[in-house]
Amino acid sequence: MAEHEESAGGVPPLDEEAAWAAIVAGYGQEPADPPGARPFRPIENLMLPEEDVKPAPPAPEPDPPALGSSVTFAPGVGAMAGPRDHTPAPPKDEEEGHFVPPEPELPPADTTAKFAWLAVVGGPVLLLLAVLLQWDMTWWLTTLGIGGFLGGFATLVARMAHGDDEDDDPGRGAVV
Repeated sequence: MAEHEESAGGVPPLDEEAAWAAIVAGYGQEPADPPGARPFRPIENLMLPEEDVKPAPPAPEPDPPALGSSVTFAPGVGAMAGPRDHTPAPPKDEEEGHFVPPEPELPPADTTAKFAWLAVVGGPVLLLLAVLLQWDMTWWLTTLGIGGFLGGFATLVARMAHGDDEDDDPGRGAVV
């Protein structure tokens, strides 16, 4: 369809270039009120009769955003919608209601647990080191890597099941 042709209803086609130019020219401006529109009534005046209501004075223009600010809002939307109290809150007393959890008490690790963790971590590290340094994968190296991992893991699991937690009653629920 050519640019100067008329559409089927006899209406000239919309000039998109002119429409975009008008939108860009009016960006950021508030449109005028339509004819016959009543003035805006603030919430304080909603209960007053119509004749007692005076139009609200126009709101002052907000300051432009500071340099480096990447957030902008349309007029009347977002952070500039009403008066805000931007004063910092007074500092709270450090001792008032502030909970500081105690340091966790870890049981001391015995020699068996230390060797079990060494085997769990050291076995795969030994095999990885053997591959990276291109060592011959002998039977004793493979046994030490895989067997150390499996033996250390089995030791840690077995010791976990036989802990001395006989005094705990799991059926009591939360204890405050």
